[in-house]
Amino acid sequence: MGGTNARFALETAPGNIGLVHVLACAAYPTLAAALQAYLALPDVAAAAAGQGIRHGAIAIANPVTGDLVRMTNHHWEFSIEALRRECGFALLAVVNDFTALARSLPLLSDAQKLQVGGGTALAGAPLGLIGAGTGLGVSGLIPSAAGWTALLSEGGHVSFPPMDETEIAILRFAWREFEHVSAERLLSGVGIELIYRALAEQRGVAAEPLPAPEIARRALAGECALCDAVIEAFCTMLGTIAGNLGVTLGAQGGIYIGGGIVPRLGERFARSGFRARFEAKGRFRNYLAAVPTFIITAEYPAFLGVSAILAERLAAA
Repeated sequence: MGGTNARFALETAPGNIGLVHVLACAAYPTLAAALQAYLALPDVAAAAAGQGIRHGAIAIANPVTGDLVRMTNHHWEFSIEALRRECGFALLAVVNDFTALARSLPLLSDAQKLQVGGGTALAGAPLGLIGAGTGLGVSGLIPSAAGWTALLSEGGHVSFPPMDETEIAILRFAWREFEHVSAERLLSGVGIELIYRALAEQRGVAAEPLPAPEIARRALAGECALCDAVIEAFCTMLGTIAGNLGVTLGAQGGIYIGGGIVPRLGERFARSGFRARFEAKGRFRNYLAAVPTFIITAEYPAFLGVSAILAERLAAA
């Protein structure tokens, strides 16, 4: 569940995940309404006929710290227990979406990730996860004798750290709109739009009312030098935050990049300043040069993670 779309799937046997449907969050007044709309779809209802659906698991773009969940980037709020009863589930697990995505990382095949830059993953070491979309998600996966522990992190809300004069100018522009400028304010869809307005002012040109997808499209098509500069700034700033995560977690198993934005940038991201900025940590440059960075290319990787979490909860019940 993101701030824009809710993606549903049905697991009919362990690891057998299908019947994926994407519903727009804005089209439904509540999460329960969206969930019930999915369950009522003909193919889903037919697959569940006879045996019913006994358990559910939700990965949501929000902190999950108790029974009541209020979404940060959407108006939905709900009680986990009330939703469980309303849907008739024996067990309903609700976790942060990046906790679920982090749990999927060891399950990804080589074909479901793309390495950017050098480095070699160290077996048994922590993994880091970052991803920009509607917001900026951050998590990590810590190994132990009992398996993997996914971190419930709100690292996207750390204060944004500018690294050069251009980024200082972007930060000063953003301060005119926000008292606190987090990494998420700039490394997200609306953040791309904010960077665009800031760089337009810095260059003394009129900013068009462009949404983030159009800024990215013009950049990738080579139609707009300003839009390309915006995407370059976005990529390098993401490198800063990813590098910070790498040294914070000691993520020598690798840093993984998810979310909806980076996978769509393709080759433009690979040739951006992301990796150089990721490694630009002074005395720790060699340390980060050895840490690989991967773009998650799997279409719906969080389903793998939330399925694993649900299986663990059922085993412990």
